[in-house]
Amino acid sequence: MILSTRRYRFAAAHVLANPALPDDENRRIYGKCANPNGHGHDYGLEVTVTGTVDPVTGSIVPQELLDSIVRERVLDRLSHRMLNADPLFADRVPTAENIALAVRESLEKPLEDAAGVRLVNVRVVETPRNFFDHGEAP
Repeated sequence: MILSTRRYRFAAAHVLANPALPDDENRRIYGKCANPNGHGHDYGLEVTVTGTVDPVTGSIVPQELLDSIVRERVLDRLSHRMLNADPLFADRVPTAENIALAVRESLEKPLEDAAGVRLVNVRVVETPRNFFDHGEAP
């Protein structure tokens, strides 16, 4: 199996707090990340796909097409935004784990339909020490 991975970056802010919990419980669970004013990250995003290698181009998917889908479905939507305000996070706290879930949900079908590739993995890099994968291990 051939895998192709592209890296992207986007800046966004979030507040880690479950609205169903009292403030003191959110502070206990999320610490300083429960600050109601929010805080931001310069997220890294890695998107890994697999598919058939085109005998003419020698690639699985044109990079421009992959970039276009990721930009339209994820980057334009999340970049320089307060993630808590996006409907993707209406029913979930915008942790990096849930960002990975939301990104996968946003990309899986469009990548298959428009590019003919299968989304294998989404990696969200929140800090130099924290990254979160959703999918098969690359």
